[in-house]
Amino acid sequence: MPLPVASATDYLWQFQRLLPRGRVWQRGWGTLQAAHLLTLMPTWARLHTRAGEVIAETFPCTVAAEMLPEWEATLGLPDCEALDTVQQRQAAVCAKFSMRGGQSIDYFIELAAAHGYTIKVETFSAFRVDINRAEQPLYDSAWDYAWTVYSTTENYTYFRADLSHADEPLAAWGNAQLECLIRMYAPAHTVPMFQYTTPVAVWDRGGSLWDNDASVWDGLGS
Repeated sequence: MPLPVASATDYLWQFQRLLPRGRVWQRGWGTLQAAHLLTLMPTWARLHTRAGEVIAETFPCTVAAEMLPEWEATLGLPDCEALDTVQQRQAAVCAKFSMRGGQSIDYFIELAAAHGYTIKVETFSAFRVDINRAEQPLYDSAWDYAWTVYSTTENYTYFRADLSHADEPLAAWGNAQLECLIRMYAPAHTVPMFQYTTPVAVWDRGGSLWDNDASVWDGLGS
């Protein structure tokens, strides 16, 4: 919490109380001495206010603004790609400052949520005759160290005739920031994988409404 705001007048009263006793040292208003002292007090009031503002930023999960670069340097940020907005940078500082580490699914879900991502995590295990059923996947022992992160937050890049080249894919997607974050804190012996939920009409961002669902093709799958 910032310090209470002190005005120049407040500082004048406090300063006058510290003056020596005597007829020369007047207390109160209306004297030349008080007028001269008052010219110095705005500086102390300004420093008082600034000190309160700095105290409010000593805990990075408050809205740190002026000390944000210092907190980033202290915590080694940015640790992945550079963030675009101050809000994203503040969230990254708070998340890393409050991080206590972990290897559980809940830990990685909370880690992603602290950076603004919603994910689900799936783990795998090798197929065992005495445990698994016939219709389950035949994973080998290497899958014990693999896990998949599911997210709907991704960036799409679509092929454009006026910008793209012949050897580029028709669409590319992913979230480099999220993937970097997960890989950075994933246990070293594991292999994180990523899968994104593809929205409807991924190729044209929902613009291919050719027939408003009136085509004969729409009924073939029903």
